[in-house]
This record gives sequence, structure tokens and C-alpha cells, in this order.
Amino acid sequence: MALTVALGAASACTPPGQADAAPGGAPSPTVVPATPAPAGTTPRADLLPDIPVRRATPPPAVDRPAPERLTIGTGDEAIVMPVDPVGVADDGSMELPPDADRAGWYRYGRTPGDPAGHTVLAAHVDSRLTGIGPLADLDEVEPGTVVTVRTADGTQHRYRTTDVVRLAKDDAPVSAWFAREGPARLVVITCGGAWDAAIGHYADNVVLTAEPVAP
Repeated sequence: MALTVALGAASACTPPGQADAAPGGAPSPTVVPATPAPAGTTPRADLLPDIPVRRATPPPAVDRPAPERLTIGTGDEAIVMPVDPVGVADDGSMELPPDADRAGWYRYGRTPGDPAGHTVLAAHVDSRLTGIGPLADLDEVEPGTVVTVRTADGTQHRYRTTDVVRLAKDDAPVSAWFAREGPARLVVITCGGAWDAAIGHYADNVVLTAEPVAP
């Protein structure tokens, strides 16, 4: 999940390039699940940039109950993460929690329950603080998997996974991910692909898309 979209100092996610601004004037971040860095390799914070996106003045943050918890799947195998509202850093990048065990919700975009547009959650695939994060398994999620986002008012918003894709960062359709119009969707993003130790980032983005399930 400024939108030069940076993933933060401890991030191993580094989508290069500039992303277009999302419709409606909202900045559009480019986030990237990943194959963890090879054994014995410690991602260096000074080599780990963030998620690139074009500088933009964000619209007002939404004034509706914020996402607090993300659950992908059910039972013991479920991915479960707390969610923090995030915005834009001073350098024009999308903020993300430095802890890979926590996801960020882009608070200038849509929120669960909105009738249109995409709710975007993103997290580091790993970090120096916590090691490998829960979204390292994002590319193993099957279509049809139920995803639940609990908001601050206690509402459980249910979605059904339509697809999970891995894309080279240069091919990332950032504006589409952060769309503010069109069908309501949930988009979950992290880093993925091979680790490139020479430049300190993963090669791809892994992105889950899900559609709302009627109550």
C-alpha cells in the first residue's frame, strides 16, 4: 500500500518507476509476495526503497470506520493481520507499517462497504523487525478463498478471492489497483518473486483481488 509508494525503511519491496495518479486525484501506489531472501541473506534497510508512485496531493481521508483486521482463509491456515491506517510520507511515498506482521490500509482511498472503487491493503513481505511476514504466502491463496476485513465498528466485511497474480514491477497496473470508481473490490498487495541482492529488492508484485460477498 505520497505515492512514490515507498514501503518504508525496513521493506524488501521495491517496485521501481513512477505510477500514475489514481482517478479522482488520489495518489496511486505500486506495491509488491515474494520468495523470501535466500538463507543467510539479511535485507539491508539502506538498500530497501519503497513503493514508487507519482507525487500528488491526496484527497481528504475517508471519514468512515477504518479496517482493523484482515483475515484470508479460515481455520489454522488462515492469514491474520492487524491493519493500520496509512497515508503519504514526506517524500511522497505511501506509508506502510514497518512491522511485516501488520498491514496498512490506504486511508485516502476506498473503505470496506463503499459501493464503488477499490479498498487497498498492503504490507511488507518481510522486515528486519519481524522477519518473514504473513503475506509471504499470499501467492498460494486459491480463487474462491474467503477474505474478511473487520472495521472499527465491528462489522465483518466478507469478500471472495477472484484471482491472485504475480506481475513484474514494470508491468504493475497501479491506477487500476487504486481505482476509486467501478465495481467495489478489495486489493491486497505485497512483494514477490526472486530476491535481487545486488539492488536489495524483490522482482515482482503479488496482488490478491476479491469481490464483496452479499451479507
